[in-house]
Amino acid sequence: MNAKPVVLRDRAREDIEDAVEYYLGEAGSEVALTLIDAVENALRTIADQPGVGSPRYAHELGVPGLRSRPVGRFPYLIFYVDHEEEVDVWRVLHSARDIPARMRE
Repeated sequence: MNAKPVVLRDRAREDIEDAVEYYLGEAGSEVALTLIDAVENALRTIADQPGVGSPRYAHELGVPGLRSRPVGRFPYLIFYVDHEEEVDVWRVLHSARDIPARMRE
């Protein structure tokens, strides 16, 4: 099976940029680059196997098909919906945050 295109919403891009900036300031460029690699790896996995993510938040948020996938060893989750032609990435959020509130922003 071929990988689906992954489309990041603006909010997801902003989330990734914010996380990278945080790690640049707090832990340095090596950790920030490791985060970027982890995000890219998670997105490749989602593109290849969109069903691997957890549907945990779909019901709570009232978003049919919403799934989440961890970002490597980092405390972030990628939230996405698998469509027939593409994977729609909504957000990339820190797992210790109030996920439902952040998803509604």
